[in-house]
Amino acid sequence: MELDTVNEYLQIAIDKAVFFLPKIFLAGLILWVGFKVVKKLVKLVGIALEKTGFSETLRPFLSSTVSVILKGAVLFAIASIIGADLTGLMAILAAVGFAVGMALQGSLGNFASGILILTLKPYKIGDWIQLEDKFGRVEEIGIFSTDVLTPGNKILIIPNSKITDSVVTNFSEKGKIRLELKVTMPYDESFPKVQRIIIDALLELPKVLKEPLPDIGIENFDSHSVQLLVRPYVSPDDYWDVTFESNKAIKRAFSANNIKVAYSEGVEMGAIGE
Repeated sequence: MELDTVNEYLQIAIDKAVFFLPKIFLAGLILWVGFKVVKKLVKLVGIALEKTGFSETLRPFLSSTVSVILKGAVLFAIASIIGADLTGLMAILAAVGFAVGMALQGSLGNFASGILILTLKPYKIGDWIQLEDKFGRVEEIGIFSTDVLTPGNKILIIPNSKITDSVVTNFSEKGKIRLELKVTMPYDESFPKVQRIIIDALLELPKVLKEPLPDIGIENFDSHSVQLLVRPYVSPDDYWDVTFESNKAIKRAFSANNIKVAYSEGVEMGAIGE
């Protein structure tokens, strides 16, 4: 009786082996060949992305995504050949995907925005940008956020969805930006004279662009002085250095040319110059 049972189990094992071994061999062959083909395809995708101008940050991510999708397709094909029930597996994957999507709703929005930023390139690493009241130089563009270094040497980690939903000012797009400095002059002083003094002082600074020339105009009149707006052009990387140097140069030039300023205390009425 025991011998008959052993023979029965042995026959079942032989039958299963005869049935599954060819499928297992075929599955292994497909796995080996499929992964080789996927590797070649991912490499071609990387080359194509590089030729079409995709950023260095986005290319590895897209290549990895393509690799995961293609390898998943190979594994599904193998599971189908072996005879696994894919219906239940697909239902589980769909439920997991829905739960993950609901949990990561905000992150998915940042992810989609990151893809848009890396594809459309409204700014690049090294550009000076302003988002609302946040100003700084782009240090890193990620899939979920953009790192911006402020002039105060602080890193701002800005979610990409906030960037795509707001107005972003790119100061580096044209290669030069315009400073806006405010200077005062007394009413009895000649504006053309002060204008010439400021322009000469600014043009002596090596980091102030000579073309176009600094723009100087009267912005406003208050009870004590004339408000001037001084606008020299500089390279974006020199923004803060030139701001401080310009103010220092204007003060030095005013002192050398005996240009006075009005104080809020002890101001007297006086004549108005040209």
